[in-house]
Amino acid sequence: MYSDRIKHAGLRDKIITAQQAAYFFNNNTVVGCSGFTKSGDSKAVMQALAERALIDPLKITLITGASLGHGTDGRLSDAHVLERRMPFQTDPILRESINKGEVMFIDQHLSETIEQVKSNVFQPMDIAVLEATMIEEDGSIVPTTSVGNSVVFAQLAQRIIIEINLAIPLALKGLHDIYETGSYLHRKMIPVVSASTRIGGPCIKLDPAKVIGIVITNTLDSPAEIAPPDNTTIAIAGHLSAFFAHEVKMGRLTKSLLPLQAGIGKVANGVLHGFLHSDFENLTMYSEVLQDSTFDLIDAGKLLFASGSSITVSAPYYHKIFDDFDKYRDKIVLRPQDITNAAGVIRRLGVIAINTAMECDIYGNINSTHTGGTHMMNGIGGSGDFARNAFMSIFVSPSTAKNNSISRIVPMVSHVDHTEHDTDIIVTENGLADLRGLAPREKARRIINHCTHADYKDALLDYYERALLRGGHTPHILEEAFSWYGQLQQTGSMRMTAAAL
Repeated sequence: MYSDRIKHAGLRDKIITAQQAAYFFNNNTVVGCSGFTKSGDSKAVMQALAERALIDPLKITLITGASLGHGTDGRLSDAHVLERRMPFQTDPILRESINKGEVMFIDQHLSETIEQVKSNVFQPMDIAVLEATMIEEDGSIVPTTSVGNSVVFAQLAQRIIIEINLAIPLALKGLHDIYETGSYLHRKMIPVVSASTRIGGPCIKLDPAKVIGIVITNTLDSPAEIAPPDNTTIAIAGHLSAFFAHEVKMGRLTKSLLPLQAGIGKVANGVLHGFLHSDFENLTMYSEVLQDSTFDLIDAGKLLFASGSSITVSAPYYHKIFDDFDKYRDKIVLRPQDITNAAGVIRRLGVIAINTAMECDIYGNINSTHTGGTHMMNGIGGSGDFARNAFMSIFVSPSTAKNNSISRIVPMVSHVDHTEHDTDIIVTENGLADLRGLAPREKARRIINHCTHADYKDALLDYYERALLRGGHTPHILEEAFSWYGQLQQTGSMRMTAAAL
């Protein structure tokens, strides 16, 4: 059975159930699991481990590429399996456990996780759970809808469990570009010179002797929750299109721009969708996640090629893409995340990075992760990899939240993920602030005047003018800088403080 999926004859005897696989895990071990933004993740083994732990408790350190789907992180959290988790998550149950201090969450730049694994910062990796489309004759595996950190997991794990997902068409073979960067002091160059450059092979190599079990699944990835563009995202996209048109007019860009990167979620997806109605053409993408808007742009002839580490799309788009995969085969590639997020490649290609900010302060510092400065939302993901190294680093956000009771532009952000030095452009539905070539005092006026919601603009200007009287390179009134958050905690709104200042 499954000879078309398991071509290594010796491994066909390794087929087991997910429940059997769950008992291979030991207490206090390090586990690597495939998956990047809910795609290409374990569909059965990790959930079976959660079920086992309800009657046979154990703890693990879990390392992935990014977030897992199908509520897996939540089930593991409910079963108290997770002692330590990294580098990214989006599960509300796990998020609550993190903020209670029950799970030690390590929020990392996505390019850095595998460097620490290679450098033996953690205990040796005991088990890797890797989803695959098929196993080749030599034991190497063809990944599914993501690559993430699976290449290094396969190399370093002492034991490997493979999930063969029958829901993934065999047509995916050839989609991936697997390249091993090596370790220090023998690090390889990454010779990617365009979004479409291929530098590796189609499979992840592994030692078949390390495979302790193969679990057969037939489950699609969790669908992305993609909201259609609304007035806010349409306005943000409009401001960006006008800005890019001006850059073309000034000779700093062409109508093909430079390779685009966009974070995940409603705002970023909506902004990319805005390129459908623009005059830009022959675009390329060098990003992490290929979303619905990526394929809309390909279908419209706007996007020539897209490079990422995962395909994370809504349910209708999933079927649209994989039911007619030949339409997209020569226009996309999936790579390991230490390639997609490599600083040198991002800088070499001149990527235009578009990421979502949770909040921004008047000098351009960005909070992407912590509500109120203390409570983790999801994680920094790859935004820092791109913001620091991009040709142009753009952060987009609605100017307010919760019926305007929260301003996304504040005197001083409650947590800093991206400093003002890594922020070139801020965009809200109200306007765009180009911060390039400006000193902090000039940045403050531009952000306040162009990006702030009308309910908060006067208060921010008043704060800034009074801060100027105290002097400094980046003037602040420290005893007042966080007062907006105190008011929010007490009343549920920042408006009262804003009105009083």
